[in-house]
Amino acid sequence: MRADDLFRRGYLFLLDKPAGLTSHDVVERVRRALSLPRIGHSGTLDPMATGLLLLCAGEAARLQGFFTLMDKSYEGIIRLGRATTTFDREGEPVGPERDSAGLTREEIEAAAESFRGEFLQSPPPYSAKKIGGRKFYEMARKGESVPVIPKKVRVPELSFGELSRGRLPFSISCSSGTYIRSIASDLGEKLGCGAHLESLRRTRIGDFQASDAVPLERFEGMSPAERLEPPHAVPLSRVHFPFERVRLASLETWKIRKGQSIPARGVASKEGDWVALVGPSDEMVALGQVSPIGTRGIALIRPKLVLAD
Repeated sequence: MRADDLFRRGYLFLLDKPAGLTSHDVVERVRRALSLPRIGHSGTLDPMATGLLLLCAGEAARLQGFFTLMDKSYEGIIRLGRATTTFDREGEPVGPERDSAGLTREEIEAAAESFRGEFLQSPPPYSAKKIGGRKFYEMARKGESVPVIPKKVRVPELSFGELSRGRLPFSISCSSGTYIRSIASDLGEKLGCGAHLESLRRTRIGDFQASDAVPLERFEGMSPAERLEPPHAVPLSRVHFPFERVRLASLETWKIRKGQSIPARGVASKEGDWVALVGPSDEMVALGQVSPIGTRGIALIRPKLVLAD
């Protein structure tokens, strides 16, 4: 498939990010490999982190924000006994090493309860969070005070392995925007020994799994045809969106493909909601947004992203 066809149709690429690269580095290398200018990603991984990076190419880039909001899962190791300035292994030590050998499973679980369910969390001082156009880490490096801006996050699952020589394996599922580094640091403070994030790997974004991802260097070495093979390449038309499905008749399908809005009855979605528009043969035709018309349960559906037929 030619690059311009790929750009028109839209694809998701599941990449396994190596340690030492920023998410932007990976995007730039994939852009060069595909000769495509329009590629985004669905959630930053710190340079030390590895794992699933979901890239949105072509028309899929228009939905980058939707994929970014998906829940995510990680696994890694929390190093107990020492806090760092960045809350991870790349930061400077804060204070002396503290003993964590005597910690029990019961103490760890009791401290971790604060980080399960919904709670308020502030971004780490050394993060890419912005305020007034300035990134937190730029302010922190200059010794400036970084504002505390808590936001609600959700952690439905947080579990631990066996503590060994100060290293505590963990796995976590969380809402988008949750800082795992902050959880590691805050857990260490609750336990009274300090802690930082030693390693992190993202294993899931929504329904997409790291086991289906391909390493970056391998992807770069593939032929154009191999790069479009499943499971690491997913056409936008085959993505299961959690939107209401609206089935179209043949004429409605034709109109939607021409970019025309259509009226529809019995649509449960509210104004501004996205809907998946499905053709007579159950094929994905487009993604649209809903605008109610009057009070008789009729909605106007505007196509926002028409998929190639």
